[in-house]
Parts: sequence; structure tokens; C-alpha cells
Amino acid sequence: METDAPGTVLKRERVRDFVLELIESRQAGDGIPSERTLCARLGVSRPTLRAAVDELVAAGLLVREHGRGMFVAPEKITQELVSGRATLSVPQATGAWSSRLLEFTTVPAGARVGRRLRMSPAGRIVYVARLRLVDGTPMAVEHLHLKADLVPGLTARELEAGDLYAHLRERHGVRVHEATQTIEPTVVTRSEARLLDVPELSPALLFERLTTDAADQPVEYVHSLYRGDRYRIVSRLTLDPTAPPDTAPGGHHPGIPPGDFTEGDPLAASTLGAVQDTPEQP
Repeated sequence: METDAPGTVLKRERVRDFVLELIESRQAGDGIPSERTLCARLGVSRPTLRAAVDELVAAGLLVREHGRGMFVAPEKITQELVSGRATLSVPQATGAWSSRLLEFTTVPAGARVGRRLRMSPAGRIVYVARLRLVDGTPMAVEHLHLKADLVPGLTARELEAGDLYAHLRERHGVRVHEATQTIEPTVVTRSEARLLDVPELSPALLFERLTTDAADQPVEYVHSLYRGDRYRIVSRLTLDPTAPPDTAPGGHHPGIPPGDFTEGDPLAASTLGAVQDTPEQP
């Protein structure tokens, strides 16, 4: 498998964060600087910058218009699966999971990650890029950002073996309590395709997660890219047939017929990440 030079993943991550910061500071339809201007400002090559921009175009956050430039895309429609009063359980995904470190370093948080972790942009974070494998097959590329003062002495072995949250609890006294996670469809870039052993522009699922402790203090910000051909999400909903029907005008719950999904308690959901085997070709 072809690998990137040391520091390459982090450089792409920094470029991606900078462009995302531009997007988040603007309104839909606003332009962003040209690729040439961004390359000069960030001191990176055109291919590095273009890879980050391509990823954000594929994710629906940027729009390219030939001859005009790049613009912030319209906001996406958001549907919250589980209400704040509901309970959520996440069973272990199937298969034997393992990790291979791509990068492991301590760096300043930067503006975007610092805002998510509620810390100074100059504050130190542990940045980890790792390839997640299932039964030895590449399944996901994961980018973790952990507050450095929460995990002194964190080792590469902890990040390659076992459950990260178990290591945080048992070795660092950090107990994660709650997480907010989004999932969106996207496609893989050339570098991600090499790591995941799939064709460029293959379908994928983009996960972003912010994890907090019992005191509601951020512990970890993660974004991960999972193979769309081998990974799926199964949600089980328990609906209350005695509750009054949803009377909100225009209300819509994807995949559920109108009127079948109620606003009342109780609502329980469980989300299962399932590895889906790809049939062998004849």
C-alpha cells in the first residue's frame, strides 16, 4: 500500500481546517479566495490545496463555478434522529477492529479545533491520524484531536490497541459522558482512496463527533471517513402509538411515513455500525 511522507496527513488537515474556517465565517453564496491565493497564504503546493478543496466540494460545503471561482454552498437540511429527552445506545460494530497510526504529534489547536474544544487556538492538542481496519481490511481514516493536558503520556500503543475510551478512563482518569455526532455522505479523495484501497471518488460516510465529559467539558473532536461500500448504519426506533400525531406543518422524518412518527415520549433509538461484506465477483 502506498503511504504518505511523514507530516503529509497533518498538512492536509491544517489546510482543510483553514478552508473550513473561511466557509464557516461566510454566508451561502459568498466567494472564497482563489486556489493560487490560498496556496500563497498557507505556503502549500497546489495539489495539497486542491485535495482539501475537492474534499469540501464533494461534501457539499463548497461550489466551484467555471470561470468564476469557489463559493460557499447553501446550508444543508438537518434532521435530528433522537430528541434531547431520548436515550441512545451504541452497540459495538461487528468484526475485529484494529488501528494503524499514520501520524501522532502534539500541535497548537488552531482556530477551528480550538473553538470546538473550547480552548485557545494556541493551546496544545494531541493530533492523531489512524487507519481503522476490520479483520485486517482498511475501513476508515480517523482524525482525532484530544486536549493535550488531559492525556499526558498518551502512547502510540494505546492508540493502536483496544478501545480508546477505555484507555482514557483507566490510564488517564478521563470519563467520556456524551457525544454529538453528525453523519453525511461524501466521496474519497485520491490520498484517502490509497489508504482505504478503493477507487478515487468512491462513496463514503463522513462522521464528525464532539465528545464531552460528565462536567460537559470537551474531551475530543474527531472526524472520520468510512468506506461506503463496506459500512452501513442501522437505526432502531421505538415509537409511541398512544402519543398525539405530529401536527407540525411541513414536518418530515426521513424514511418514516407522515404521521407514523410522533413527537411524544418515549422515543428510544439504538444505532449500530454494521460491516457489510462485498460479494465476490464471479
